[in-house]
Amino acid sequence: MTQVNELLDRFCDALWLEHGLARNTLESYRRDLLAFAGACNKRALLDIARADIEQFLYLRYTKGYSPRSTARALSTLRRFYGWTVREGLSAENPVSGIASPRQPGSLPKSMSEADVDALLSSVHGEDVMDLRDRAMLETLYGCGLRVSELVGLRLRQVDVVAGVVRVMGKGSKERLVPLGELAVQALERYLHAARPALMAHHQDDAVFLTQRGAAMTRQAFWYLLRRRARQAGLRHLPSPHVLRHAFATHLLNHGADLRVVQLLLGHADISTTQIYTHVARERLKQLHAQHHPRAT
Repeated sequence: MTQVNELLDRFCDALWLEHGLARNTLESYRRDLLAFAGACNKRALLDIARADIEQFLYLRYTKGYSPRSTARALSTLRRFYGWTVREGLSAENPVSGIASPRQPGSLPKSMSEADVDALLSSVHGEDVMDLRDRAMLETLYGCGLRVSELVGLRLRQVDVVAGVVRVMGKGSKERLVPLGELAVQALERYLHAARPALMAHHQDDAVFLTQRGAAMTRQAFWYLLRRRARQAGLRHLPSPHVLRHAFATHLLNHGADLRVVQLLLGHADISTTQIYTHVARERLKQLHAQHHPRAT
């Protein structure tokens, strides 16, 4: 098993150097490969043949793993053995020619504009926590950020005068995202009236701080969002990612170009963004009725 771990260290180091992948992504690759090594009775990963891959996939099928989970595991193996071939560690890629399992189409969960408005409008107090929570929610929805991007914001990344945030996304890719007017107002009030009180005993350049003055965490914000959603009377409690989906869907509903939404979300491939065109059905119907000569 020591040899397996050393090989995985080399592989993850190569991914980090070549692609700048996030730590969570690298750990996901490692977990998938360790699970595969365990299923193969910890045989040397460089001695694997196509039949071993097929047996591994069959075992996952019999144990009821979802097609999505199996496809991800197969993608990890394909990437790993592609790397071993390039490094001269393997003569051939045993995953070549093995098709990924079919996955049922799934649409991202979203929120209606009315629900988003109810959530944001419910946080209207003037105390420190209300100002912070309103600023976080307005920034998350107004910019379509991932929760890790939101809690990872540093003061130098936020320019309320220019109305933009400089976001460090997946793979250490940077993008500029405009802040809406309401998000700017909420951030200005928080930064001037609330944040100084939160950092009374700490010195931290994180934009959003906990009650103790430490940088906000993903878990803490998740609980914050659920609590605020309950207070707003929402039937379905959203996750932070649902607000990101709502950002994209509502932009498309109001006529935004798909390429623009891709840039704002930080998607490397537009095919990832295209799923939102299926969610934004109402806007597409309106455009069809307005512009197609046979629609009326």
